[in-house]
Amino acid sequence: MTITLPKPIAAYFAADRLDGDATTRCFTETAVVVDERRTHEGRDAIRRWKTATAAQYDYVSEPIAVSGADGHFTVTARVTGNFPGSPVDLRYAFTLEDNAITRLEIVQ
Repeated sequence: MTITLPKPIAAYFAADRLDGDATTRCFTETAVVVDERRTHEGRDAIRRWKTATAAQYDYVSEPIAVSGADGHFTVTARVTGNFPGSPVDLRYAFTLEDNAITRLEIVQ
């Protein structure tokens, strides 16, 4: 099944397979990411978060469902990798503005 993601979200999942710099470009300067109950504010913090996560785990996130409108979208993705509990379905709650991500919260 193919799902259609808003462009900034599709760009995020494509960049997630690359590196912290590519992922960071999907966000606004003042964006916020909340992952594993930790908050990362601004592009520099988001770059550090993504780089550290990629260094710790090898994983692939495959979007399997999307819902939402008006700049607020939730994507369910199957995440498979070398981490405890793999595979797992995670919910990515995105807030978009001006074709970029302003907030992302990742929860199980």
